Amino acid sequence: MAESSRETAEGAGWHGATPGTYRQLMPGRTEKLSWFDPRMLWAARNGVLASWLGDPTGRTRGRWVAQRAAAGAPADKVIRRADPERFSFLVLGDPGEGGEPQYAVVPGLLDAGRDTAFAVVASDVIYPVGSADDYGTKFFRPYRDYPAPLYAVPGNHDWYEDLGAFMRVFCGDAPPLPPEPRPRPLTRAWLRSLLWHRPRPDDGRDLDEQRKLRGRPGQQAEQPGPYWAIDTGGIRIIGIDTGLLGTVDAEQGAWLREVSRGPRPKVLITGSPLYVDGEHHPCPVEGGGTVDDIVRDPAHHYVAAIGGDIHNYQRYPVDVGGRTIQYMVAGGGGAFTHATHTIPRVDIAGVTEEEFRCYPLRGDSLAFYSRLYGRRLRLRRFFTLTEAEATAVVAERLEIRPARAPGPGTRVTRRTRLVAGLLGTGRRPDRRKRFRLPVRKIYTQLFSPGSATYSPPFFKSFLRLDVTPEGIRLRCFAATGNLAQETDPPVEDEVFIPLQ
Repeated sequence: MAESSRETAEGAGWHGATPGTYRQLMPGRTEKLSWFDPRMLWAARNGVLASWLGDPTGRTRGRWVAQRAAAGAPADKVIRRADPERFSFLVLGDPGEGGEPQYAVVPGLLDAGRDTAFAVVASDVIYPVGSADDYGTKFFRPYRDYPAPLYAVPGNHDWYEDLGAFMRVFCGDAPPLPPEPRPRPLTRAWLRSLLWHRPRPDDGRDLDEQRKLRGRPGQQAEQPGPYWAIDTGGIRIIGIDTGLLGTVDAEQGAWLREVSRGPRPKVLITGSPLYVDGEHHPCPVEGGGTVDDIVRDPAHHYVAAIGGDIHNYQRYPVDVGGRTIQYMVAGGGGAFTHATHTIPRVDIAGVTEEEFRCYPLRGDSLAFYSRLYGRRLRLRRFFTLTEAEATAVVAERLEIRPARAPGPGTRVTRRTRLVAGLLGTGRRPDRRKRFRLPVRKIYTQLFSPGSATYSPPFFKSFLRLDVTPEGIRLRCFAATGNLAQETDPPVEDEVFIPLQ
């Protein structure tokens, strides 16, 4: 088995690397997204408008669900498959930027997932605004050789054009919703409607042609709407839609409570993770309660909750009344890498650094970003940290034992401490002072979202879940863009989840 980043720097993709073959899968020209581009930010404005002027997602989602019900979708929104009691499936989060980091995941995914029954995309199928025009190069082309069906739950970027393209691709070529009556003038809803981003009239005119890239019978899937459940192989997989702002409407909440009942083991797939960056985000449900209340209820028998949205891998094994639920972030499928070095020392819900897992490792994340900003700011000699230096300074700031030792002779200097601080490296929670500038928050909110890079290592990942009557073997596979990790994807994390 290939070495992982937890074992060696070579396993992380830092040294002796030969580029992989993924570029052969790419079209001749690809769009390079930059979240520093004002035009990109303006196109993706609907999330900000929803937070300022009211979120219309719940109402729009209800209209989509009603349309699908009128077209014959099952009322319980359950997809019933005939997989045996032993089967496997993939989870791929936040893939759709269309550049090298996305395509670099594909060879390893095809290798590790060649015998899987299906795959689930968890959040943000398409960036930047979920346009139907982008599905060709960001969905159908990269996964054209994956032989099984692909299901999906939308993320906030899929909602930036009111979910129209997502519904066309995943939900039976759903026709556009009829226009709603114009809101009363000089209201918040009226102002929101004036500023709201909408698809172009000719958006997706080539969609039927692009579908042919995944046109084989075994690749076809149709889901009942943006949220759904899959019954297969003794477990129920439930996918929920958390919309623009990471919330669940009352209608979907009532459905979630209903499909969660009973002793059948369940896995939740959600656009927004419930535990992330050392914090708990239980996901409110309109009308009261939270998604995590439903997950934690012992009568519902959830064993795992997997969310996208954040572009890395994290795992929190939380003890809930004598049983363990595995809460995971699985957003490393292809979009820019969200930093892990900004995560403070973990101590939440009984989960400490001993149990917490993440990929990339914090030291590799800091080294990755130091190279990125050293290049961007033309201060490479000052900013750039070796992976050993980055690992050592992270261990010092968090007072932890690193998963991969930095090596003998590695020194933590004033420069490495300063670079670590400037790049928002986390600390022990009890060591943060109130009067200090909140660098970590500023860095993660302003600088990290622009962190696209186009040369390996990329630190991407995907999940494979092998289901048996006894339990689920869950593995996080890495994809760096280098040939060694492409031909033999390393396992960065593995856990067995008992079902009995």
